Amino acid sequence: MANVSEILSWTFVREAEIPQDVYDVLVEGEVPEAAYKTVRDVAVITNKRIIIADKQGITGKKVEVYTIPFKSIVMYSSENAKGILDFNAELELWTRAGRMKLNLKKGIDIRKLDKLIGQHIL
Repeated sequence: MANVSEILSWTFVREAEIPQDVYDVLVEGEVPEAAYKTVRDVAVITNKRIIIADKQGITGKKVEVYTIPFKSIVMYSSENAKGILDFNAELELWTRAGRMKLNLKKGIDIRKLDKLIGQHIL
């Protein structure tokens, strides 16, 4: 398990299809809205939370799943250069558990993600 006193960080590589197995963990009234390929798995944004699976080990059979409920986010920031030399963008989330960073590779619409988070925490 990650130490919450350290900053948790994940990299979103590209937008992806919502995986079918995410429906097994959704609660009543929860709807998936977007998914992003991470280095080894997929992160899903729902109307209630951000779900990030972290495959571990060589085979990736052991999976740790992080849930960041929108109600736990107290502040967030987004950063990007918006231009030709913009190779990545960052979203930083401050939660009751600590700080988390989402690194977004070029091609991911940071404003879409910004809007999704904003509409659920404001």
